[in-house]
Amino acid sequence: MGSTGLCFYGHCVVMFLFQMITASSEPFTVNGLEGPVLASLGRNLELSCQLSPPQQAKHMEIRWFRNFYTEPVHLYRDGKDMFGEIISKYVERTELLKDGIGEGKVTLRIFNVTVDDDGSYHCVFKDGDFYEEHITEVKVTAINLRVQIHVHPPTTKGVIVECHSGGWFPQPLMEWRDRRGEVIPAASKSHSQGGNKLFNMKISLLLRDNFFQKVICCLQNPLTGQEERASVILSDAFFSWNKIWKMVLSIILFVMGLSVLVSSFLLYRKHNSYRCTWDAPWLIGLLIMISSVVIVISVIMYLYMKQRVPVSDTHFELDTLWVEDISVILCSLMVSATMLISYTYFKLRVWCQQNPSQRDIPSSQWKQVQRPRSKHLAEFGESYRRNGKECKNQRGQGHHKKTTRIN
Repeated sequence: MGSTGLCFYGHCVVMFLFQMITASSEPFTVNGLEGPVLASLGRNLELSCQLSPPQQAKHMEIRWFRNFYTEPVHLYRDGKDMFGEIISKYVERTELLKDGIGEGKVTLRIFNVTVDDDGSYHCVFKDGDFYEEHITEVKVTAINLRVQIHVHPPTTKGVIVECHSGGWFPQPLMEWRDRRGEVIPAASKSHSQGGNKLFNMKISLLLRDNFFQKVICCLQNPLTGQEERASVILSDAFFSWNKIWKMVLSIILFVMGLSVLVSSFLLYRKHNSYRCTWDAPWLIGLLIMISSVVIVISVIMYLYMKQRVPVSDTHFELDTLWVEDISVILCSLMVSATMLISYTYFKLRVWCQQNPSQRDIPSSQWKQVQRPRSKHLAEFGESYRRNGKECKNQRGQGHHKKTTRIN
């Protein structure tokens, strides 16, 4: 009986070892979560993987890593967690849940998710020389419920509206919309990343009139589709400065034109010069006025339309103020210069008419001037001929006397 029991006991041990060897050598695959796993910033993340077919995995090595096999995020070997071999940024941030390890299922829990946790994770089961893995893609998402809109003081170019929001990941979709939900083209759009790798977004809108009284700033996370909005309503008072500035320039140009026309009419009022000829004073004054207005408007439009500084630049408002100031100064200088030129021109013209030169005298007057001169020349020639005859007579009488004396 004793030998029989001993043999039975040995047979059971051999069968158990054979079953373990058979189980351990059975091929398997690793399954896990399919598709990208979304992880909210600052929260916990759980990644699961399981053997197929289900089997005992306590004796296996279970390794989670990111980019390099030798840099594990978490490592399980010989029935215990190997915390000493985990890379530094995951120390005390991971935990392997082994409640289902008897069926080959484990779950990796990552605490306090950061932006650096975004990417691929490899789950590897290794039994001896045989191993299989599953790759899970993790997408970290972050949104900011705080969206700020800043309205700049109005300028001649319009009103600049800026929208700011930070703490987004990945980079969100950002745009302006009107009250009907239609997209409004932005003047500029920019973004930056801080040390935490979160995106800080900024978008600007330049409104030249009050067509869009209500504008909405929209930000949308491209992964979750979650959207945050902020809106602002602009009254007509924001666009009044543009009208005031145009009215001031119009008044200046009107004064310039009126002064030129009045001076041209007053300076030639006594000279009956209201006839419609090319050199009529009112026509010349009108041409001077039109030329000055065209020059001033052309220069102002060139300065106004040329974009030297982008809207997103902090110096955009300074550039706009410079255009406003230079436009007023240019109009004032042009008024003075036009008045001076027109006044000088008309004064010189009056002086030339009051002191004409001979080449400016008409032919009828020139004949009247030439007639007295011709008469004086004729009298001088006649007296000259008469004196010549007298001299010849006196010479002839002297020669006759000398001849008589000799005889």
